[in-house]
Amino acid sequence: MTSRIEEYLDYLFPEPKCELNYETDYELLIAIMLSAQSTDKRVNSVTPIIFEKYSTLKALKEAKLEDLEVIIRPVGSYRKKSLYTKEIARRLVDEFDGVVPTDREVLESFPGIGRKTTNVFLSEFYDYPAIAVDTHVERVSKRLKLAALNDDVLKIEKKLMKKFDKNLWSKRHLQLVLFGRYYCKAVKPECDECHLKDICRDYQRIQKKKNLK
Repeated sequence: MTSRIEEYLDYLFPEPKCELNYETDYELLIAIMLSAQSTDKRVNSVTPIIFEKYSTLKALKEAKLEDLEVIIRPVGSYRKKSLYTKEIARRLVDEFDGVVPTDREVLESFPGIGRKTTNVFLSEFYDYPAIAVDTHVERVSKRLKLAALNDDVLKIEKKLMKKFDKNLWSKRHLQLVLFGRYYCKAVKPECDECHLKDICRDYQRIQKKKNLK
């Protein structure tokens, strides 16, 4: 079953790319943090404004909080995320000479940076083998029976790491994200054209309901 899923993901997304726009390590880290409970499209609409107005980490560290809030407002949770942005910039300047650390525990000590964000950052910027479980990956994994319905994100991550070749973890993560974003959507998924609908929990449930009518 896993091989079928991989073949289909390779067919749909042979060369998957992260859809967040960035140029530097800290721009990517902040963009990922901002994307929590938001969309890459919204984040990409505000990050150019942030990084043009504050062209260095020092400038971002010294930014007025109220000015950041105005810029970040479209992505949601803007007060919290504005504080996180300033504090990330401060720590990078004061503690790490402006370079984002690669140590997982250190990264996860930054405000707004958890395991998922760390996995996405390390995978994207350093091609470090990792699988980040966001809402898309969680939904797809449960629908396609790669994980159990009651699995939490850490359990899903561990199961996916066992099912996929380590050398392909970063690629599979991106493919699952894109599949969930554009095909296996939370609302109105495109089931009719999906090559995997016969193994999908949700599709099977819907078909059973139809048959009972």
